[in-house]
Amino acid sequence: MEIELIPLLSDNYGYLLHEPASKQTAVVDPSEAAPVLAFAKARGRKIDYVLNTHHHPDHSGGNLGIKTETGCRIVGPAPDRARIPGIDIALDEGERFALGAEEAEILFIPGHTKGHIAFHFRGAAAVFCGDTLFSLGCGRMFEGTPPMMWASLEKLRRLPGETRIFCGHEYTAANARFAVSIDPENAALRRREAEVTRLRAEGKFTIPSTMAEERAANPFLRADDAGLAAAVGRAGAAPSEVFGEIRRLKDNFK
Repeated sequence: MEIELIPLLSDNYGYLLHEPASKQTAVVDPSEAAPVLAFAKARGRKIDYVLNTHHHPDHSGGNLGIKTETGCRIVGPAPDRARIPGIDIALDEGERFALGAEEAEILFIPGHTKGHIAFHFRGAAAVFCGDTLFSLGCGRMFEGTPPMMWASLEKLRRLPGETRIFCGHEYTAANARFAVSIDPENAALRRREAEVTRLRAEGKFTIPSTMAEERAANPFLRADDAGLAAAVGRAGAAPSEVFGEIRRLKDNFK
């Protein structure tokens, strides 16, 4: 499966997916219609599906414009179907979505929103996780709780290490600054920080990373690490509580 990043708005990413055997094409989380349609047209692609991870307008604002132009079908989370513009196919935990010969398993990962899902294309070693997991970070809990979000991150963390993380925003440099403030001796984090600095200086994307990289370097996936718990003043606490404290610190980080 071919995957191309589409920069949208100020820091969003949409993704154009193309399965060459069937010639089927999907776009993930289109913030706006016009640039997505232009991106697809320039590559000779007709969009067959829109895949939404959650309802926020910066991930679904282009749904109806793309549907009007192409007649595509819109796929989104069953738990949040009432808030997905133009939804045709509503999917939940464990269900499958096929894009030609490629198949995605749906993961229910609430916390950022109550109805958030991810699309895990195991055969393509790719997960589209919206705003639940970022490189070196995670999403804010607008509608969820720390135990809910931690459970979702644990679910993602169990994916194979080679899984590429295609998230919703280019937040990696800011996430790195926070991460090193609480985990400065983490060698994997320091390597990723240096890589991100270089990529951004060259005007390049920092996405995708891999799950193996995130397990080693992302503090939000390491809330069950005793050293990190102690570093944030929560030694001996449950991982969900440690996670909640890390998220609180990030929310107030300058």
